Amino acid sequence: MKKIILALMLCMSYLTSFAQKDSTIFKGYLSNNEYEVYLQINFYQNDIKVPGQEIFGTIAGFLGDRKDSRKWLITNAAIEGKTAHLSIINDYGSEDLIADLTLESDGTYSLKQITGSNIKIARNRKWVKIPKKLTFMKK
Repeated sequence: MKKIILALMLCMSYLTSFAQKDSTIFKGYLSNNEYEVYLQINFYQNDIKVPGQEIFGTIAGFLGDRKDSRKWLITNAAIEGKTAHLSIINDYGSEDLIADLTLESDGTYSLKQITGSNIKIARNRKWVKIPKKLTFMKK
Protein backbone atom coordinates (compact mmCIF):
# COMPACT_ATOMS: atom_id res chain seq x y z
CA MET A 1 0.00 0.00 0.00
CA LYS A 2 2.84 2.38 0.85
CA LYS A 3 4.45 1.68 -2.52
CA ILE A 4 1.24 2.54 -4.37
CA ILE A 5 0.80 5.80 -2.46
CA LEU A 6 4.44 6.71 -3.03
CA ALA A 7 4.15 5.89 -6.74
CA LEU A 8 1.01 8.03 -7.05
CA MET A 9 2.68 10.94 -5.28
CA LEU A 10 5.70 10.71 -7.58
CA CYS A 11 3.46 10.62 -10.66
CA MET A 12 1.50 13.66 -9.46
CA SER A 13 4.66 15.67 -8.79
CA TYR A 14 6.03 14.68 -12.19
CA LEU A 15 2.87 15.78 -14.00
CA THR A 16 2.67 19.12 -12.19
CA SER A 17 6.22 19.91 -13.23
CA PHE A 18 4.94 20.10 -16.82
CA ALA A 19 2.07 22.47 -16.06
CA GLN A 20 1.37 25.03 -18.76
CA LYS A 21 2.51 28.60 -18.46
CA ASP A 22 -0.12 31.24 -17.75
CA SER A 23 -1.21 32.30 -21.23
CA THR A 24 -3.30 35.27 -20.15
CA ILE A 25 -0.67 37.63 -18.71
CA PHE A 26 0.19 39.10 -22.13
CA LYS A 27 -3.20 38.85 -23.79
CA GLY A 28 -6.02 41.40 -23.81
CA TYR A 29 -6.73 45.11 -23.64
CA LEU A 30 -4.52 47.38 -21.52
CA SER A 31 -5.39 51.03 -21.02
CA ASN A 32 -3.68 54.24 -19.89
CA ASN A 33 -6.26 56.92 -19.06
CA GLU A 34 -3.79 59.77 -18.56
CA TYR A 35 -2.60 59.79 -22.20
CA GLU A 36 -5.73 58.07 -23.57
CA VAL A 37 -3.73 55.29 -25.22
CA TYR A 38 -4.19 51.53 -25.08
CA LEU A 39 -2.50 48.26 -25.95
CA GLN A 40 -4.36 45.46 -27.73
CA ILE A 41 -2.11 42.41 -27.39
CA ASN A 42 -1.85 38.65 -27.73
CA PHE A 43 1.79 37.65 -27.48
CA TYR A 44 0.90 33.93 -27.48
CA GLN A 45 -0.95 33.49 -30.79
CA ASN A 46 0.11 36.75 -32.53
CA ASP A 47 -3.40 37.01 -33.96
CA ILE A 48 -4.23 40.71 -33.56
CA LYS A 49 -5.46 42.62 -36.63
CA VAL A 50 -5.10 46.40 -36.69
CA PRO A 51 -8.55 47.94 -37.35
CA GLY A 52 -8.60 49.73 -40.70
CA GLN A 53 -5.07 48.54 -41.45
CA GLU A 54 -5.63 44.85 -42.19
CA ILE A 55 -2.89 45.04 -44.84
CA PHE A 56 -0.41 44.34 -42.01
CA GLY A 57 -2.00 40.93 -41.40
CA THR A 58 -1.93 39.45 -37.91
CA ILE A 59 0.65 40.73 -35.44
CA ALA A 60 1.46 40.44 -31.71
CA GLY A 61 -0.44 43.65 -30.94
CA PHE A 62 -0.46 47.42 -31.21
CA LEU A 63 -0.52 50.64 -29.24
CA GLY A 64 -3.53 52.74 -30.20
CA ASP A 65 -4.76 56.21 -29.40
CA ARG A 66 -8.40 56.92 -28.49
CA LYS A 67 -8.23 60.34 -30.20
CA ASP A 68 -6.32 59.42 -33.36
CA SER A 69 -6.28 56.51 -35.79
CA ARG A 70 -2.49 56.14 -35.97
CA LYS A 71 -1.00 52.99 -34.43
CA TRP A 72 2.35 51.72 -33.20
CA LEU A 73 2.66 48.06 -34.23
CA ILE A 74 4.21 45.38 -32.02
CA THR A 75 5.97 43.23 -34.61
CA ASN A 76 7.77 40.88 -32.24
CA ALA A 77 7.29 39.88 -28.61
CA ALA A 78 9.52 37.53 -26.62
CA ILE A 79 8.16 36.56 -23.20
CA GLU A 80 10.58 36.04 -20.34
CA GLY A 81 8.74 35.46 -17.06
CA LYS A 82 6.61 38.51 -16.31
CA THR A 83 8.35 40.67 -18.91
CA ALA A 84 7.86 40.78 -22.67
CA HIS A 85 10.62 42.22 -24.85
CA LEU A 86 8.99 44.09 -27.75
CA SER A 87 9.94 45.38 -31.19
CA ILE A 88 7.65 48.27 -32.15
CA ILE A 89 7.29 50.34 -35.34
CA ASN A 90 4.91 53.12 -36.30
CA ASP A 91 2.31 52.39 -38.97
CA TYR A 92 4.34 54.27 -41.60
CA GLY A 93 7.44 52.17 -40.88
CA SER A 94 9.58 55.28 -40.44
CA GLU A 95 10.28 54.93 -36.71
CA ASP A 96 11.05 51.92 -34.54
CA LEU A 97 12.03 51.10 -31.00
CA ILE A 98 12.70 48.34 -28.50
CA ALA A 99 10.60 48.27 -25.31
CA ASP A 100 9.76 46.04 -22.35
CA LEU A 101 6.26 45.40 -21.07
CA THR A 102 6.30 44.15 -17.47
CA LEU A 103 3.53 42.89 -15.20
CA GLU A 104 4.13 44.62 -11.86
CA SER A 105 3.31 43.14 -8.43
CA ASP A 106 0.31 45.49 -8.05
CA GLY A 107 -1.33 44.12 -11.23
CA THR A 108 -0.44 47.07 -13.47
CA TYR A 109 1.71 46.86 -16.58
CA SER A 110 4.72 49.10 -17.26
CA LEU A 111 5.80 49.86 -20.81
CA LYS A 112 9.40 51.04 -20.78
CA GLN A 113 11.01 52.33 -23.98
CA ILE A 114 14.60 51.04 -24.09
CA THR A 115 16.19 52.18 -27.37
CA GLY A 116 15.17 53.78 -30.63
CA SER A 117 12.56 56.41 -31.44
CA ASN A 118 10.20 57.93 -28.90
CA ILE A 119 6.55 56.99 -29.13
CA LYS A 120 4.59 60.05 -30.22
CA ILE A 121 0.86 60.74 -30.34
CA ALA A 122 -1.06 63.56 -32.03
CA ARG A 123 -2.69 66.17 -29.79
CA ASN A 124 -4.13 69.47 -31.06
CA ARG A 125 -2.38 69.00 -34.42
CA LYS A 126 1.02 68.60 -32.76
CA TRP A 127 3.19 65.58 -31.97
CA VAL A 128 3.51 64.86 -28.26
CA LYS A 129 6.13 62.43 -26.93
CA ILE A 130 4.78 60.10 -24.29
CA PRO A 131 7.02 59.33 -21.28
CA LYS A 132 9.69 56.62 -21.58
CA LYS A 133 7.81 54.67 -18.89
CA LEU A 134 4.03 54.39 -19.04
CA THR A 135 1.63 52.48 -16.77
CA PHE A 136 -1.32 50.48 -18.11
CA MET A 137 -4.27 48.74 -16.42
CA LYS A 138 -5.86 45.56 -17.77
CA LYS A 139 -9.53 45.94 -18.73
